[in-house]
Amino acid sequence: MRYLPIAILFLIIACKPAKKELTAQQIIDKTIKYSGADKVANSEISFTFRGINYAAVRNDGSFKLFRNYKTDSTTVDEVLTNIGYEKYVNAQSVQVSDTMISKYSNSINSVHYFSVLPFGLNDKAVRKKLLKPSTVNGKGYHKIEITFTEDGGGEDFEDVFIYWIGKDDFLIDYLAYAYHTNGGGKRFRVLKEQCVKNGIRFVDYHNYKPLNKNIKLINIDKAFEENQLEKVSEIVLKDINVTILK
Repeated sequence: MRYLPIAILFLIIACKPAKKELTAQQIIDKTIKYSGADKVANSEISFTFRGINYAAVRNDGSFKLFRNYKTDSTTVDEVLTNIGYEKYVNAQSVQVSDTMISKYSNSINSVHYFSVLPFGLNDKAVRKKLLKPSTVNGKGYHKIEITFTEDGGGEDFEDVFIYWIGKDDFLIDYLAYAYHTNGGGKRFRVLKEQCVKNGIRFVDYHNYKPLNKNIKLINIDKAFEENQLEKVSEIVLKDINVTILK
């Protein structure tokens, strides 16, 4: 009889339902919520990146993305909206060729896109895939692959991203991507510093590339731990200001 409680305990453990694995969508929803990125949809955000001023106004799907910089006696203002792109030099509107409009628009959008991640990962063009979990520097991560549909995915829709999202805090500490412009390549970003402004998390990164171009994107976290990457730059946002509109 003295073994009966132990037998009952084992029976309870055996009958306990297995913990249900989160889907890629559920993980992305959590990281958007936990990082405060859901607030980005209705906000005004400004920052400086590599000496250039950026600002964004987003309101229920409409957006205005600004870039401003000076060269000698020239002041350049650019704005990208749902409607299109405009450029002003010394406050005067200037004509821009279609080729350059595409180039400038992609450049502006790229900086703004990365600045507020994981905002944008629930856009209609985004496809999410749950990869095998990963451990980096002793911390456990959900690993999510992001690709894009051609319709709505922009000119770089063929780019592939991977995000390492903490299993406990649901925050992105690492991200990697394979791109095809300018000859293509791969990058791996490692959290450098983070801050919270008006409830929204912003992250600065160390930016790495593989020493061997044959390293697969899915294995780049292991390559990082094995010192097979080299640092090429830092991604640092300065003078961040945030106003929540709603």
